[in-house]
Amino acid sequence: MPHQIRPQPGIMDIALYQGGTAKISGRDDALKLSSNENPFGAGELAREAYRRAGHDLHRYPSTDHASLREALAVQYGLDAGRIVCGVGSDEIITFLCQGFAGPGDEVLYSQHGFLMYPISAMAAGATPVKAPEQDRTTDVDALLAAVTERTKIVFVANPNNPTGTMVPLSELERLADGLPPRVLLVLDGAYAEYVDGYDGGAAMVDARDNVVMTRTFSKLHGLGGLRIGWGYGPAHVMDVLNRLRGPFNLSNMQLEVAEAALGDAAHITRSLSENARLRDWLADRLNAAGVATDRSFANFVLARFASAEQAAACNAALLADGLIVRQVSSYGLPEALRITVGDESACRRVAHVIDRFMGGQG
Repeated sequence: MPHQIRPQPGIMDIALYQGGTAKISGRDDALKLSSNENPFGAGELAREAYRRAGHDLHRYPSTDHASLREALAVQYGLDAGRIVCGVGSDEIITFLCQGFAGPGDEVLYSQHGFLMYPISAMAAGATPVKAPEQDRTTDVDALLAAVTERTKIVFVANPNNPTGTMVPLSELERLADGLPPRVLLVLDGAYAEYVDGYDGGAAMVDARDNVVMTRTFSKLHGLGGLRIGWGYGPAHVMDVLNRLRGPFNLSNMQLEVAEAALGDAAHITRSLSENARLRDWLADRLNAAGVATDRSFANFVLARFASAEQAAACNAALLADGLIVRQVSSYGLPEALRITVGDESACRRVAHVIDRFMGGQG
């Protein structure tokens, strides 16, 4: 007998999110470069906080995340009262769609934007809408042209994943100026720390009533496994998010480790400097081998091949050498592979395999 339980309309139309491959069958020495993780892992201060937090597993965490919010406010010069913490920045994105979009509404994002934007929009009953990009870069004019009376939220990842490209702050300001006041602009800054002098849009949040910034501890701070993110926005928006947020959505361990990581200046400095050096080195090597790349402002490089078939063949060659990178067909880029910037040994291995592969293409 068929069951009578039915999900809300549109839920079954959501394509399941597929994370980066983590293992190669039959190998225990595979190197994962598919999820943009910090190759140095978490810093020592975060590791020590993790060990300490294990003594209080029986204690409920705070419901207001006050200590972490204050630490973030001090670090970035923000108003702690307008910060909301979540289970990764993904949860903040989900809250925004739940709170401000629904059936009959549209959620706008750029062509190769983060897949959680359409997923979260559809989960809220809203319709996701893609605006075309210009050379794999957010096109402000295209976004503005796609705004309709139904548009409620516009998501812009800057730098963008999986392309690594970004637009200058002046373009984001032009976008904000061109949006109706009723439309919420969300600046996803998961990779903002990798851009020297870029505040992720914090000043825009302070200057406007309809701009929100999201951030994460998963990338630079090496805490992807703990899932810690946060958002900063106008008080009236963050009040809505706090009403949607579960009172204990972050554990003591998440809160304490994140705060410790925020203060680990040595680990942050090393991670940033090595990423910048090796990202440019890897891009240069790929270009020399005949593989096109756009300038990346994140901790990965998008390698673009002549065809989807060539990208798949190169991916197979990398897997054969124990190297796992990310195929990005789900982002509309079947001809590309997203390669996390690892440590120096990892980057040299990737370059060697791609050199060899491209050398055999002639």
